[in-house]
Amino acid sequence: MTSTAVAAPTHPPGLARTWVRGWGSLALLLTDMLTGAVAIVLSSVLLASIVSLPGAFVTLPLAVGTLLLGGWLGRAERHRVGALTGATIDPPTVRTDQPLWRRLVLDPADWRAAAYWALHALWGTFIGAVTLAVLAQALLLALLPLIRLGVDVETVRIFWGIPIGDGSGPWVGTAVGVVVLLLLPLAARALAAVDVNLARWLLGADRRREVEQLSARVDTLTESRRETVDSVEAERRRIERDLHDGPQQRLVSIAMSLGMARDALERDPATARELVDEAHASAKEAIVEMRQVARGIVPPILADRGLDAALSALADRSPLPVSVTVRGVGRVDPTLEAIAYFVVSEALTNVAKHAAATSATVDVSRATAADGEVLALTVSDDGRGDADPSRGTGLAGLQQRVAAVDGQLYVTSPAGGPTTLHAVLPLRPGRSQS
Repeated sequence: MTSTAVAAPTHPPGLARTWVRGWGSLALLLTDMLTGAVAIVLSSVLLASIVSLPGAFVTLPLAVGTLLLGGWLGRAERHRVGALTGATIDPPTVRTDQPLWRRLVLDPADWRAAAYWALHALWGTFIGAVTLAVLAQALLLALLPLIRLGVDVETVRIFWGIPIGDGSGPWVGTAVGVVVLLLLPLAARALAAVDVNLARWLLGADRRREVEQLSARVDTLTESRRETVDSVEAERRRIERDLHDGPQQRLVSIAMSLGMARDALERDPATARELVDEAHASAKEAIVEMRQVARGIVPPILADRGLDAALSALADRSPLPVSVTVRGVGRVDPTLEAIAYFVVSEALTNVAKHAAATSATVDVSRATAADGEVLALTVSDDGRGDADPSRGTGLAGLQQRVAAVDGQLYVTSPAGGPTTLHAVLPLRPGRSQS
């Protein structure tokens, strides 16, 4: 019997909590006037330097520097908005696979930050000034009972021209000021949503890009799963066919020879001896055929001693010299070990059959990638090159095996050689063997 944990339902915060949080939003709107001024300067300098580029190429460093400064300030702005509103704004994805010049000039995160500052120059300055004016007027009204002690209230103007007057006017004004002060955090909370949405849109993670990447990943996984199922079914049919055509026929022949030898043992010992010798030879051939059928099945040495020993044994059986280097791998996920073994095995088989090489090298190591640790495999030879997965040399099958675990396979094989096969298999945390 299985039990399922059900998360407690979440309720929106109450009015009192929203009002308290609203003061943070009010502080955000007030400081928007300062950041809006910064945005005006950044946007003006960037625009001027870009417009001046055709006539004065020397402004390129200024444009790049302003763009980078805008990106750095965008990260600070993301923290400011999150800290004052409590909103979660995920940082944009940092791409490290691009050359330095492209990261400096064409980084999407920096250009999105520049667009944010251009919009914030308008919105931040406007909403900051309005918020400051409304807050100042509300405080003035709320403090009228104190102000009237030293000032003639008939000369006091609120909201840029409305006189307070004498009599009940100051008390009505005070009531209005208190109400405005009470409602201001709630209004600021609603208005701060503009800042939050702008920050998420232009300073946070690019949701559109993430959706595109996830969609492409789903398509890739769907295709690799289909290819893996087809590959497993083809492998099953191969084993079934090879067993039927090879060892099974040998075993039938052995059984018939032994049966005839038993019948002839007393009346014709010489013939019986010949039949036993024939059965013995057939048994040896059956063993060889069983080994051939077992190609593609995990060898016991891999399960017992790991990749280092299994690849060394594989290299010893190769018809050409193979140098194997395994560095810091240890024991990993059995599935990845099997795939790594098959990648090297098939690659060495291709080298022996098609490359006309005199030697090959195998290098296996752990490496650190952007998404975590990976198992990196490299098989290279000094053959004639010109390997193409579309020609059915086994590379297409390797691509299917590697893609099944979300790995990558790269083949570099110019005409004349050499050929280098590089596979990257992501290591899954918690799946390593002890």
